[in-house]
Amino acid sequence: MTDPTPVLRLEGIVKSFPGVRALDGVSFDVRPGEVHALMGENGAGKSTLMKVLGGIHAPNEGKIFIAEEPVVMTSPMQAKAKGVVFIHQELSLADELTVAENIFLGELPLKSFGRVDWAKLYARTDAILKKLNVRFTAKTRVGDLSIANQQMVEIGRALTVSPRAVIFDEPTASLTDAEKVVLFDVIADLQSQGVGIVYISHRMEEVFKITDRISVLRDGQYRGTLITADTDEDEVTKLMIGRSLDLSRNESHHEMGDVALEVRGLSCGTLFQDVDFAVRKGEVLGFYGLVGAGRTEIAETIFGLRNPTAGQIYLNGREVRIHSPIDAVRMGISLVPEDRKGQGLVLSMNCRDNMTLPQVDDMTAGPFVSDGAEIAIFDQYRDKLDIRTPGWRQLVGNLSGGNQQKIVIGKWLSMRPDVLIVDEPTRGIDVGSKSEIHSLIRDLAAQGFAVIVISSEMPEVLHVSDRIVAMYSGKVMREFTSEEVTEDNLIQAISGITEKVA
Repeated sequence: MTDPTPVLRLEGIVKSFPGVRALDGVSFDVRPGEVHALMGENGAGKSTLMKVLGGIHAPNEGKIFIAEEPVVMTSPMQAKAKGVVFIHQELSLADELTVAENIFLGELPLKSFGRVDWAKLYARTDAILKKLNVRFTAKTRVGDLSIANQQMVEIGRALTVSPRAVIFDEPTASLTDAEKVVLFDVIADLQSQGVGIVYISHRMEEVFKITDRISVLRDGQYRGTLITADTDEDEVTKLMIGRSLDLSRNESHHEMGDVALEVRGLSCGTLFQDVDFAVRKGEVLGFYGLVGAGRTEIAETIFGLRNPTAGQIYLNGREVRIHSPIDAVRMGISLVPEDRKGQGLVLSMNCRDNMTLPQVDDMTAGPFVSDGAEIAIFDQYRDKLDIRTPGWRQLVGNLSGGNQQKIVIGKWLSMRPDVLIVDEPTRGIDVGSKSEIHSLIRDLAAQGFAVIVISSEMPEVLHVSDRIVAMYSGKVMREFTSEEVTEDNLIQAISGITEKVA
């Protein structure tokens, strides 16, 4: 039996920028009714390939075929008109407009004299929202929605047409587990209609759960296509980065010091209640739980972004009052936030200025900042963290996700903290960079830092942590050592099944 005609095919795509050959003869196709994963490290060429498909970049060489008809894409609107729809990781919504206006932006139903047919608009939107199984309405202002719900609005845009192919770029990065189930149901529904799905993701468990084939790019080149059912994570990883990764449990052993940070009975309204834990110098303490469990809110309270309603915080055995992030930094606490682009970096600034931003006052002589001092700090942590950038003048926004995360970590390490809190350290980062960040976290503990890691990924928290705090609905349910924790008892704890053990 011959393979079905692809709904979408790219052949020999070449794209060069000044000094960089981003794509070097890449070919890729997606068949009707299949989910085809496109994988690779940050900088492998995935986004560039999709921008060529969407008409944002014109290829230097190569061809694009829709149902074997050659096309030239000149804009995303033209791509959509030809049945190719993009669901972007970076949201492109208008906060002040309603859900309905965002979903049908540029194609609002009209009555005579160019007036919007509001009844038809809301009816069409309600039909889409029903498929997505969401609780907000067509008239809800998008700016009032959570990031996860805004992502569902972005997905809703794909359902306004009868697409031939839908490209999902890291679609679950901001979704809860329940919303992921809805997304996968939407994808399955599209498959049943013969729509081809391109699924770009760093999350191996998702790729192996829903895809039929996996194609891999590395350094702008096509490295191969695998049938999902016939391969495994190790084979895919080798194609992506050219080596195997250490994905084992944390079994490292080094001497730990005194307690660096302790909280007793810490509460913050309804966000979390009566939280007790301690982390020692030289230890990685992992926090694991479902979205909404209160993990990030605990970190923000310790860092002075929220005011506790009860409880005490102790640093090196002494009770402290932390009213602001400035207090926290002065006391030796640093926080690498979950949203590195929105909260951890200024993307339009260069690498040096991002890394030294918290220390500008300390490096000022009169009205001027000491360039030499800033460059010395940047050079030190570029070498220490293996940050891959041509130099300090490079804009942070042009770096890969893994190198951006290293810039944020370097910024706070340069403040010489006693306690480093890292929230979702590898979100949106490719598998190779993820392994480097994990090794970096373990190395920091070995150097005597007290490290708190908040993660939604079980393999990650198992791999890096000496102890794990399991949370459910704002409460600590259990605390596990790396020797006693299992996937089963950890899942039970974060599901609220296991009561807190004294």
